[in-house]
Amino acid sequence: MRSQPSTICTILASRPTQVNGMNKVVSHNPSLSEEDQRFLDKVRADMSMVCDISRADFLLFRLVEPDKAAVTDHLRPHSIAPTRLVSAQDTIVSAEEEPPVFRALRLGKQGVRNTWIRPVGTPIVQQVFPIRGPSGAVIAALSIETNLLEHERHRRRRPAFRRALRQVQGMLLGGELVAADALSPFGEHDGILVADRDLRILYVSGIATNLYRRLGYAGNLVGRRLTFLKTGDAELVSTALSESRCLEVERKEGYRHWVRKAIPLLREDTWLQRLLGRRRRDTKTPVGIMMLVHDATMARRREQDMRVRSAMVQEVHHRVKNNLQAVASLLRMQARRARSEETTAALMDGANRILSVAVVHEFLSQHESRVINIREVSQRIISQVEQNTVLLDRTIHFNLKGRSVYLPNQQATACALVINELLNNALEHGFSEGAEGTISVELRDTGDEVAIRVADDGEGLPRDFDLADDTTLGLTIVRTLVQGDLKGTLRIEPRAERGTVAVVTFPKTTLGGDERWSEPE
Repeated sequence: MRSQPSTICTILASRPTQVNGMNKVVSHNPSLSEEDQRFLDKVRADMSMVCDISRADFLLFRLVEPDKAAVTDHLRPHSIAPTRLVSAQDTIVSAEEEPPVFRALRLGKQGVRNTWIRPVGTPIVQQVFPIRGPSGAVIAALSIETNLLEHERHRRRRPAFRRALRQVQGMLLGGELVAADALSPFGEHDGILVADRDLRILYVSGIATNLYRRLGYAGNLVGRRLTFLKTGDAELVSTALSESRCLEVERKEGYRHWVRKAIPLLREDTWLQRLLGRRRRDTKTPVGIMMLVHDATMARRREQDMRVRSAMVQEVHHRVKNNLQAVASLLRMQARRARSEETTAALMDGANRILSVAVVHEFLSQHESRVINIREVSQRIISQVEQNTVLLDRTIHFNLKGRSVYLPNQQATACALVINELLNNALEHGFSEGAEGTISVELRDTGDEVAIRVADDGEGLPRDFDLADDTTLGLTIVRTLVQGDLKGTLRIEPRAERGTVAVVTFPKTTLGGDERWSEPE
């Protein structure tokens, strides 16, 4: 995993302190000119891609005291295991610990040494380069730390690749990479191809050779022109060379998805002159190209499969919602034909319960997320219950309080039924015909638990009310859902001023891991 680039690129304002046995940067004082700061910010933004191609850890050092330097940025590659298991970012080192770093920072000279990483003792090859700003002064030092085994592999690669890598690293130090920060990461299974300005292929890595074989190019590609490949590579490279900037395109080749990145290469001596502080005699015309090839076929197939599955699941929820609404309509039609008030009330209650479940499926059919905003569900259920107040000849005002609470669909379904039952129970038993009052629903999210509070200012509970002994269908459904599905508790009691309050409290569940479904701050 790569650490994110730090915004620390300035000098310490106070001396370092010891934190867990390691010196840590405490605070910094700006010291660079605006021009030098912009230059350093560009180098830091371009480091990510060059770090991947180099298959090495990149550490950026700034001098904080005459004998102290801070690691302001530590980037670890996507293309290989990092040399350091723990990020060194924000640590400080002495001249005795990092002599090449101080040689670069003080004298502006590069250096190479074989060393090891404390305390694990991993052998590495460390290359340190000074970074000169537009003012000509050394503003930082870049340490490239390569695993010793990877360094030996690099030495055995073709000179064309080694030269191209030096060019890319030099362009980074000189701030000459254009749009490199917009490129996607270079991965472990990506290939590399190097060509000159005439589009003649100079180098093809083993991985790139295997990738092109998948497209039917089985022969040796070195020495051929990119126009030989009918993959659009020549067009991409020509555009990158003419515009002198990095480009990335994705194209379908046959049944494969091909992602290619092109990095124009400048002459090697342009950055050497910059490091030496000499005047440039060459233009910025690219002399070659480095192309990075990635086969994204499997990733795109997985994405397509996920989109198909998501669409199918949404369609299922949509059909379930429609079917539930149809069943509810049938029950309402039957209720209108019923001859007794008791039968009519039972059928209407059943229709309302079905509609409360349909609300959840409606949200699932509209959103790909596996979680539901129970506040929006509550608002929809309140709207449905409000329609009943007209039939009951009562003037009731409804309030919804609290922030959004996100729950998995199974818990959301149980909550929808609970809220529906508690609202109807308050409406039916708290207010007589022609009465006027208020019913409020409040949602609370404490992090690990959710509380649903339904309160009314109606007639209140009977004197002999006992929740444990209550056998009405509505409260029986609520108790079953709260205790069985939500694993929570139900409390119904008189309000201090007037009316009744019902409180349901239950713990959140997860969809795996330690996720908690709540609205972000």
